[in-house]
Amino acid sequence: MTVTHTGYVFDWLGYATLRLETPDGFVAYFDPGRYGVLTGEWSPEQPPEASQNTDHSTAHPSGAEYDARDGDLVCVTHNHHYDSDGIERVAHPDATVVIYDGVDASGIDRDVRPVSDLQYDVQRIETGDKLALDTGVVRSIPAYNDPDGPNTHADGTPLHPRGFGCGYHLTIDGVSVFWPGDTDVIDAHERVELSPSDATTDLSVFVPPIGRSFTMDRREAAELAARLDPDLVLPIHYNTFAALEADSGAFAADVARNGIPVGLDEDW
Repeated sequence: MTVTHTGYVFDWLGYATLRLETPDGFVAYFDPGRYGVLTGEWSPEQPPEASQNTDHSTAHPSGAEYDARDGDLVCVTHNHHYDSDGIERVAHPDATVVIYDGVDASGIDRDVRPVSDLQYDVQRIETGDKLALDTGVVRSIPAYNDPDGPNTHADGTPLHPRGFGCGYHLTIDGVSVFWPGDTDVIDAHERVELSPSDATTDLSVFVPPIGRSFTMDRREAAELAARLDPDLVLPIHYNTFAALEADSGAFAADVARNGIPVGLDEDW
């Protein structure tokens, strides 16, 4: 299933992988790959109650083989979502690949190549940076788990500590898309706004994770959506496996109570 908004096309390919295409054909990807999302090898676990509900399964469908290589822009938020093979499956040879500066292949326990080996226009970005593109602007937004929140290790350290990764705020052809990345709701989200030089001062599309474990949950994401007041909300990063179980219908209902449309890119 595909979600469209003012001529923009959004495809959630599974887990944290999102494809965006503008009316002019510019294509951007966020966090491509992992867990077989782009290789057709992904068989997500069914949450326990899914087998008890014959009308609706809460697990996202398995990913299909994907090798489009049509991406003009690819954005990677942190080590957990760095997948060199995934990048090569979505990026065309002249793509700009924006990778958070903290991403380091040597600290990843998967078979990935160093960022320096990628044959693209690779731009490393730190939190708070702004990167100008021919068609718009990419900004990096802080992303982390609260040390006093639920997303911590047994010793109390956050699963995503401050400085480990980022989110992205993309403004392109007058439409702005905010992708928080793997994060709790944090103070920086309240300050997501565009500069006066941009074509619009309103947030167009908000793409929150709602899967509870590792990130904000659906209720927190709905509350943040109400404060940001975007034109559309498109949830991702849920129901890939049992730990990410979330009721997207309940999330959509919570957001809709504030008059904000929700697009569910689900194919079940």
